[in-house]
Amino acid sequence: MTMYHNPVLLEESVEGLQIKPNGVYVDVTFGGGGHSKKILEQLDEHGKLFAFDQDTDALENSLNDSRFLLIHQNFRHIKRFLRLHNIKNVDGILGDFGVSSHQFDVAERGFSTRFEADLDMRMNQNDTISAYHIVNDYSETDLRSILFQYGELKSAAGMARLIVENRTIEPIKTSEDLKKAMGRFLPKHKENKILAQVFQAIRIEVNQEIQALKEFLLQTTELLNTGGRLSLISYHSLEDRLVKRFIRNGLFEGEPEKDVFGHVEVPFKKVGKLIVPSDKEIKENSRARSAKLRIAERL
Repeated sequence: MTMYHNPVLLEESVEGLQIKPNGVYVDVTFGGGGHSKKILEQLDEHGKLFAFDQDTDALENSLNDSRFLLIHQNFRHIKRFLRLHNIKNVDGILGDFGVSSHQFDVAERGFSTRFEADLDMRMNQNDTISAYHIVNDYSETDLRSILFQYGELKSAAGMARLIVENRTIEPIKTSEDLKKAMGRFLPKHKENKILAQVFQAIRIEVNQEIQALKEFLLQTTELLNTGGRLSLISYHSLEDRLVKRFIRNGLFEGEPEKDVFGHVEVPFKKVGKLIVPSDKEIKENSRARSAKLRIAERL
């Protein structure tokens, strides 16, 4: 079994689903199986739980339970793979986005700034595009765009230029090579923070995280039964803004159209306020520090 840290906001996120014992639920980010186990505890023999995870390591944690099925796929394909199992509608969907602590802790996966490792960062080890390809093959314009959009880095243009200058001398193969290449933009007192933003930007591009999240969210409106719940945990502002906006009006940009009476029809209603971890949870699990939980109900 692959070790994963404690699931974040476990009680709050599962409680947010308002589980019906005989309902059908989906955990789209299985990981170590913590959220899934909690959901199964509340289902009777007629209940069903489907889980998704694209990371091969997560398969080792699959649960031996007749009510449970783990699907080795990215959650952007949720509707297609549920259909294959004759599931058209569900009562609740839970998602805990971002990188699992396990992925950060395994040095050779290349997710963490703490380790010297090959530039990889693939959540699905079968994907062909890795961090190496992005750093060494993307144009300066594309690199600048990724660093600015996904890393929210003000010096994105200069960083992209420096990466391109360095890789023309020799390929940037490891996390250490990347740090050296960007040395000018990494003042000692801010080095870790800036590097974390750079790694985040590259990782999001490698795994198409924003695109996958958008595709997934759009499918939830078709999948959820009326009264069904979404319980979604985000870790950075890009994801959280998308989730918040989608819950508010079912769109990622612009505003929903009004009917002739000036009413707006939206797919969800927000349930409660934004939930963040307690000081106690953050102390016990540092990964929880930036977590934000939003809950919505299908109208």
